[in-house]
Amino acid sequence: MVRFAEKHELDSVNVLRRQVNELHVQGEPTIFKPGFSEELADHIYTVWNDPMQRIAVCERDGAIVGFAVLHHIQKPENPFMYERDYLDIDEFCVDEAYRRQGVATELMDFIRAFAREQGFRRLELNMWEFNRDALAFYEAMGFTTYRRYIKTDL
Repeated sequence: MVRFAEKHELDSVNVLRRQVNELHVQGEPTIFKPGFSEELADHIYTVWNDPMQRIAVCERDGAIVGFAVLHHIQKPENPFMYERDYLDIDEFCVDEAYRRQGVATELMDFIRAFAREQGFRRLELNMWEFNRDALAFYEAMGFTTYRRYIKTDL
């Protein structure tokens, strides 16, 4: 079952956020710091208190097995771009033990329904190139790449 999180569940969300952090450290160790610091753990409470953000969770057998942080982004028009108003999936994770069991699809269906209900016309997210499983899932969900960051080490 997917729904919006309750405050007392944020520690469970942090268990999953730790998995994401470890994946990022493995994938880009020159960018992401190892360990799940108190500051990282506390960030979920900042999200909780931000009226422009919501935390969706997927519950199975009484446990939080997936989550997504949804962030309403409003960018005013400027000389280069039109105004942008969209829902951003800022964080997304399914517990390693529950992957490939429909949790991610259930979360994404919930997010899409919420976005439509709120009148959003666009859903965005960013991801790291090394995370090929995530890319395959997002593409299967209909997401397409429209912007890329590229680098070279010197």
